[in-house]
Amino acid sequence: MKVVAFNGSNRKDSNTAILVRHVFAELEKEGIETQLTQLAGKEIRGCLACYKCYVNADKRCVQEKDPLNEYVRDMAGADGMILASPVYVASISPVLKALIDRATMVGKANGGLFRHKVGAAVVAVRRGGQVNALDTINHFFLLSEMIVPGSSYWNFAFGLEKGDVDRDAEGVQTMKVLGQNMAWLLKKLNS
Repeated sequence: MKVVAFNGSNRKDSNTAILVRHVFAELEKEGIETQLTQLAGKEIRGCLACYKCYVNADKRCVQEKDPLNEYVRDMAGADGMILASPVYVASISPVLKALIDRATMVGKANGGLFRHKVGAAVVAVRRGGQVNALDTINHFFLLSEMIVPGSSYWNFAFGLEKGDVDRDAEGVQTMKVLGQNMAWLLKKLNS
């Protein structure tokens, strides 16, 4: 089994990635392979609403000048995915939003590429807006007919400077429980 994660932070290896790694640690304890893609420095264009993905139905977006099609391939090939973002103006980062918008279209255009996969949102927050960010990511999972595991609280932790999230004990515990629940669900679905 494999879980892919996409870190939507514009800062590589920052608080958002730290939280994903807490989830990964629990998955890896259960023998689940993990792969982290950091979107920092990547330019992913927004959806053009051209609907050519529906016409072509080739599991690809017609926009070829960014890595989106590689990411969709990774998402479709995995058993589960984590989409992670810091809070940007009470929502997710623009690069993660572009990934979600285009992946949604390609997934739907090709008969539900992500259907029945396990999806988990992870959010790093300085002060507020985390619920909106979680909702945006979870809407993608639910629209894609994915299964969303819960945790002991909402999947976020507080922090500003790199490493601050590690001092949010409840947030770290939430990530660990999320990883444990995700592993349990993946094993149930694959048994």
